[in-house]
Amino acid sequence: MIALTTERCRCTPITLADWPFFLMLQQHPQVMHYVADNRSEEEIREAFDSRLNSWSPGASHWLCLVVRDAQNVPLGITGYIHREADCAEVGFLFAPESQGKGYGSESLRAICDYAFRQGGIRRLTATVTVGNVASRKTLEKIGFRLEGELRESYQIAGKWYNDWLFGLLSHEY
Repeated sequence: MIALTTERCRCTPITLADWPFFLMLQQHPQVMHYVADNRSEEEIREAFDSRLNSWSPGASHWLCLVVRDAQNVPLGITGYIHREADCAEVGFLFAPESQGKGYGSESLRAICDYAFRQGGIRRLTATVTVGNVASRKTLEKIGFRLEGELRESYQIAGKWYNDWLFGLLSHEY
């Protein structure tokens, strides 16, 4: 089992017991503002269930880790999914009360350490909806570089948004 430990957090694979927290994140308007349209509980459950499968490097589904503080309180989720054998896309969502406190950066650094040192990853990417400045700053703090912008790439609530594309190579990290 993968368990990543940072100075203030522990990141462990998502379990059935994490369903209420996952659902809350996916239904919270502030958390999902730049991420996705409202989805039904059934659609969210399908996404949750797909993340419960056992994961190892090269798996075709998300490595989904719950980020918890020292008191075991869930703060957010983080992880990555392989897009190619040595390339993966990172992602993270944090509860509103956990945002702006450095947990995103701390857990993302742990993901990068794992991906580059143990996961066989050469390149990490991230896609961020333009306007999501907090996520952009988190990525840049770790060393991700803005590589481009896709115009009108993603639609949320009937409105088209551009996407920022970020990348980080193992030898740059």
